[in-house]
Amino acid sequence: MTYATDRLHEEIAYVAYHFHWRLEDILDLEHPDRRRYTDEIAALVTRAAAGTEG
Repeated sequence: MTYATDRLHEEIAYVAYHFHWRLEDILDLEHPDRRRYTDEIAALVTRAAAGTEG
């Protein structure tokens, strides 16, 4: 089973937008690691929106 291309592009855009990483660096990540970064970014964004720091 392959990972959906649209989902991969969403993850790449999300990480690149928030962390300013290069495409090559993001693509070098293993899928579980990339998903972990997207989850962590989402948590940071949620905390920032709520006005809390950790």
